[in-house]
Parts: sequence; C-alpha cells; structure tokens
Amino acid sequence: MTEALAGIRVLDLSRILAGPTCTQLLGDLGADVVKIERPRAGDDTRKWGPPYVQGPDGPTAESAYYLCANRNKRSVAIDIASGEGQALIRRLLAHCDILVENFKVGDLTRYGLGWEQLREEFPRLIYCSITGFGQTGPYAPRAGYDYLAQGLGGIMSITGEPDGLPMKVGVGIADIMCGMYATVAILAALRHRDETGEGQRIDAALLDTQIAWLVNEGTNYLLSGRVPRRLGTEHPNIVPYKTFESADGYVILAVGNDSQFQRWCHFADAPDLASDPRFATNSLRIQHRTELYALMPAVMRRKTTNEWVEGLAAVGVPCGPVNSLDQVFADPQVQARRMRLDMPHASATAGSVPLIANPLKMSATPPSYRHSPPTLGQHTDEVLHELLSLDRAERARLRDAGTIA
Repeated sequence: MTEALAGIRVLDLSRILAGPTCTQLLGDLGADVVKIERPRAGDDTRKWGPPYVQGPDGPTAESAYYLCANRNKRSVAIDIASGEGQALIRRLLAHCDILVENFKVGDLTRYGLGWEQLREEFPRLIYCSITGFGQTGPYAPRAGYDYLAQGLGGIMSITGEPDGLPMKVGVGIADIMCGMYATVAILAALRHRDETGEGQRIDAALLDTQIAWLVNEGTNYLLSGRVPRRLGTEHPNIVPYKTFESADGYVILAVGNDSQFQRWCHFADAPDLASDPRFATNSLRIQHRTELYALMPAVMRRKTTNEWVEGLAAVGVPCGPVNSLDQVFADPQVQARRMRLDMPHASATAGSVPLIANPLKMSATPPSYRHSPPTLGQHTDEVLHELLSLDRAERARLRDAGTIA
C-alpha cells in the first residue's frame, strides 16, 4: 500500500493546535514529521489536562489534548534559542521539504530561522507560517488564539440563542480549520514545487480562515448589507431547520425542500400545517418562521427521538439525534466507519491510547498510523543519528550542554 506523501519530510516547529493539526494530517498521509520541542518543556498542550495518559506510576506528561493532534510524528527536543540548536535546525532542513511554524511574527527571525534567512539556502523549501493575524496588517504583532479569532472573526456573533450571550464553538474550530487550510496550501505548494523546483512561503492566519468559513452567512451579509443575528439552532435560509424537544430528549429536524416538508407533515399527522398557505414554500416559511416554530414544538413532543429518526429516515426526511460523546462512539455508523483508533503507547499502563481516526477514506493511498503521539524527545537520538549521522559521543556532548534532550 502506497502512502500519498511517502518520501516527504516535515520539520514541525509548531505547538498547541492549528500547526499540529496541519502536521498530523500530513503525517497521516505518509509524510515523515519531525516535531521539534523545547527540552524539558515540550508542546504546551502536554500539560493541558486532565485527563492524562495513565502510566504505571500515575498520570504521565501526555494529556488527551496533546494526543489529539500529535500522532505520526517523531519528537526531537532541541533548544532553538541556542546557537548550536539553531545550527541543528538548519542541518535538519537540508533533509526536509516543508517547515511548519506558529511563532509570533518575527520570533524565528531572531533565531536566524525566518523565511528570508532560509529561502536562498533552501530554495525548494515550503515554509508555512501559521499565526493569529498573518504576517501583515496592524494586528500582525499580536498573539493570536482560537477564542480571539472566533470573536473577532464574527462566528460568535451568530452562535448561541437569540437572547443569550454570543457563544464560541465547543472546540477550537478556528485553530482546526486554519490547520486544514494550511494543509491544502502545502499540498498545492508541493505540486508547484514538483513542476518548477521552487519552494514558497505560506502565510496562514486564524482570523483569515475564520472569516473564510463564515461561508453562507458571510455572503448573506455582503449581498444584503443586513447583519445576521443569532438563531440558536435555526438556519437563516431554511425552515424548518432546528433542534426540537421530543418525548424523551432532543431531535434535529432539517427539512431542505418543500417536498420534505409535506412528508414531515404527513408523518407527523399535521395536515393543518401541510395545508396552511403561510408554509407552502421555503420562502414563505422563512417569512413566517415565528408562527411555524410556535406550532411545531407540541407536534414534535408526540414521538420519541428514535421514532422521529427512524420514521423520517424511512420517508427521506433528514432527522437525527443530539448525541452525547458516549453515544457518538457507541453509534453503529461511527463504529462501522472506524472513527475510534487505538494505538500502542510506550508510557500507557494499558499499552495503548484511544484516538480519533482520520476521516479520509481513500482507495489507493489511505491514511496510515505509524507512530503514536510521542513522549517528549522520544526520537531525539534516532533522528539526529539517522539524518545528521551524529554519533553517541556528539549527542552526549549536546545533551550535557542543554542543546538537546
């Protein structure tokens, strides 16, 4: 079985979530990802727990947060603030195709590792910088975090109940999406390099990508000039499209067209709604959403969640449950798609750790799982010997000097 990115090597100078999401995806597709971490500290997320991997003597230094974005990487602990550490990074770059970093603008330049300082020495290098606000503009020097990007980029203004507080998404979605956009850019840059031999700089920003995934709501505003409001679980352009209380929980109804609305009315035994001229078309239902949504809750409470889900599936009307995470991973569809992955882990008492699998299904070059999320510096000796031919004595000298760990 061929891995799509076999033979590609990534030097990963990123931490937290956006950069590691990008490099994990590249690793899943076959790239050799060398994760550079600070000696004795490592990626900040290692400490972002509990929960932590449980070792024979209690919790280890690997949190669940760290595990989520760091498989298929080899950890090398190098102090890039030292001159010898910077020299090691440049030597490693001679064996790498891609560098991914998420330092504040200008920080790597202080270490002699900025794009302008490396581009002539490594003309084929793809240099991907991930920051909060990009390399240009008045906010470029600021530190950026997912939460700030969600607020500044508008998604919080349209998330939450109409009369409640603006809400962030429950996971670091701005980080994750920026990591995905960065991955797409890297793959395009690899294609360009294969054709021309020329590397390039990629400038990816949390704020930019956050605005990009405003998608329909962002374009609704640009076209109409009307600022969208929070709709809770409602949809701005489709009605009915909402979470309702059922007889025993909650259920999502997502009626996408007029035919589906009529079929819902029939299954729900609501002929009065089917014949009401106010609700005949989606455009009319949008105009009269308040009236329709005032009538629907009593109807939706007549059946259990499972009765709605199974019954509407049989007549082709989109409907689903609101699952808690235990229900998610117990769901037969999720299990059939093998979205839980267990990987061996050196420090785990159980011998393995549970992870979320890569969602990509590819017939010829599927994702592979070669390395569990590494312990700090787990591969320092291996990588420095393999790529730089540093012998045991030289590695011991660098370790005594604090350059590596």
